[in-house]
Parts: sequence; structure tokens; C-alpha cells
Amino acid sequence: MKRYKTSLGHDYFETMYRGTDDPWDLESSAYERDKYAHSIGALAGRTYELGFEIGCAKGVLTQSLATQCHALLAIDVSETALKAARERCAALDHVSFGRMIFPGRAPIGSAFDLIILSEVAYYWDAHDISRAAQWIATHIAPGGDILLVHWTGETDYPQSGDDAVIKLQAALALAITVITTERMPHYRLDLWRAHA
Repeated sequence: MKRYKTSLGHDYFETMYRGTDDPWDLESSAYERDKYAHSIGALAGRTYELGFEIGCAKGVLTQSLATQCHALLAIDVSETALKAARERCAALDHVSFGRMIFPGRAPIGSAFDLIILSEVAYYWDAHDISRAAQWIATHIAPGGDILLVHWTGETDYPQSGDDAVIKLQAALALAITVITTERMPHYRLDLWRAHA
């Protein structure tokens, strides 16, 4: 399978969301439902002051993450996806959304004590993985958690799920402790904690 060589951008995702209501079956598949439950369970009931979800899609995971955060910022590259996410989370006044093409554009200022990368890092080329790691290292609060969940099957994305996680972990090695690495039949879940 031939891989994309550069990070996938706005046009790729906007085309996907405009082509079908649920391009990755995020709202309807048992796989996604179980993966989201596993993701929330991995946080072990911890409550976070400020969370940051990179690549929120239509807000299905966002809705669950909101119960773990006093404030949550969720971003995506697709305005179509964000419209659906805003509607899904309309009753959650502590959740805000923004259109950003991370890591080229990222929030400035606040340190986050939870950063979530669920099914996103493999869309980045090696240069953007490095940029993402630099940003995360300077914007994760001491003792904060970084949760990564990635499909491990074949794709045409710039990275495999394993490669993306390995590269991010290597780039952040001096800043984090690995809390857990779990492999499921079709995905991996990694939880890292920033040094206090």
C-alpha cells in the first residue's frame, strides 16, 4: 500500500466529512464505542482542570471526556465535523471548540493537564510529529497526562499507528513517564505522564 508522504490537511478531512455523515463510523460502530470506553477507563477516574483534545471529529469522544475535565478545548481541521461536535456538546458549557490545523496552529498560553490524541498522530509526517512533540513538551502541565489511541492496522497515512506513537514517545522521552501501553486486537492505547 502506498502511503501519503506529507501530513494530511484540511481538504482531505473536509472531503471525508462532506462525503458521508459518519466517515469512520465514529457514531455507530461497536469498535469505536468500546475504544472510547477504554480511553475513559484508562484515565482511572482522574479529574483534570484543563483538557485539550486534538482531532475531536464529531465530538463523540469529546462528550465523554467532558465528564473528566473542568474545562475542555477540542479542535479539528474540518468545520463540517466541528459543527456536528458543537451540536452534540451544546449543553456542555465548559467545552469549547476551535478550528486548528495542529501542529501548525495550536493554542498559546495555558498549560493543559490532559492532552488527547485519539486517532490523529498517524496523519502527520515526521516533521509534524516533531513539531507536535515540541509543543506538547512545553504545554503539558507538570504531572499532566497524555492519552494516545491509534489504529494499528494497515492504512495509507504518512505513519502507521505504531510508528507515530514510537516517534512521539522518542521525542518526548525526557519529559514523560510511560504509565501504560496496551495493545488490543485493532488498536493501541498509551498513557504518558509529564514529569512533575
